[in-house]
Amino acid sequence: MKPPADRFALEQLTADFGFYLRAGALLAEQRSDMQHIEILETPLFGRAMRIDGCFMTSERDEFFYHEPMIHLPAVSLGSPKSALVIGGGDGGSIEELLKYPEMQRVVLAELDSEVIDMAREWLPQIHRGAFDDPRLDIRLGDGRQFVEQCEERFDQIVLDLTDPFGPAVQLYTSEFYASCRRALQPGGVLSLHIQSPIHRPDTLARIVASLREVFPVVRPYMQYVPLYGTQWAMAMASDSTDPLTLTADEVDQRIAALGLRDLQLYNGAMHQALLAQPNYLRELLAQPAEPIRDDKALQDPSLQPEDFDPLQVSRA
Repeated sequence: MKPPADRFALEQLTADFGFYLRAGALLAEQRSDMQHIEILETPLFGRAMRIDGCFMTSERDEFFYHEPMIHLPAVSLGSPKSALVIGGGDGGSIEELLKYPEMQRVVLAELDSEVIDMAREWLPQIHRGAFDDPRLDIRLGDGRQFVEQCEERFDQIVLDLTDPFGPAVQLYTSEFYASCRRALQPGGVLSLHIQSPIHRPDTLARIVASLREVFPVVRPYMQYVPLYGTQWAMAMASDSTDPLTLTADEVDQRIAALGLRDLQLYNGAMHQALLAQPNYLRELLAQPAEPIRDDKALQDPSLQPEDFDPLQVSRA
């Protein structure tokens, strides 16, 4: 009997670059009012979430993304007691934040309730029950509106967003970052992903320029994320907290004092490695770049996936 045809889940990061994963079953699918959400079973990464054709997270590699996003800024701050996550409906970021023993309150502001519902049911190895933690407050709705209207001040804000097109586009502007700064406690920290320095260098440079327009301390850092198929970049911003002031030993001491467990990636040596910038990134960030503003949206053609030619897997 002829074996069944191979099934592939494809993602096109730009018009010139894409990748595929061998996929098994489509476990769940939902078309909400805002986006198309899928849960796939994959041999390599286990269960994976995809939104509008873009891979978001998976069971076996989520720590490559969530640990640097959360712990580099949190440990640099010391011991956060309150946090706000914009996006992050898969639950990975809130799970990492709730590891901090002095954390009293985490607010999750998610635009699409279907993302939370799908993650709660299908991705328990990522959220690990965080949705049921009594310290968590879920707010459904527009994350930008929440920040602009919020009177609460947080130790840490995490922008765990989809890419800067579609529903998330207004969460990458200087005006929004200014609202985030107002929502932080003195010394508070902001973290976010800022795209790939390889495939979207101009967009990355403009995001960093937007942050630098608002925050005195902006520290980009890099991490390879297997599910994203490439080198990815994140950034931490603050009015005064600087991750570069910590030695590797000091980071390890803070991790031990905080009692942080189950870290698969982040430690003192990785803290230093994440912040080390190769020359090509230094050169990119040294060039002038125009900040992203509400009236000047991104014009990066790689952020228009609907215009790409269909990606196909072919074999000789």
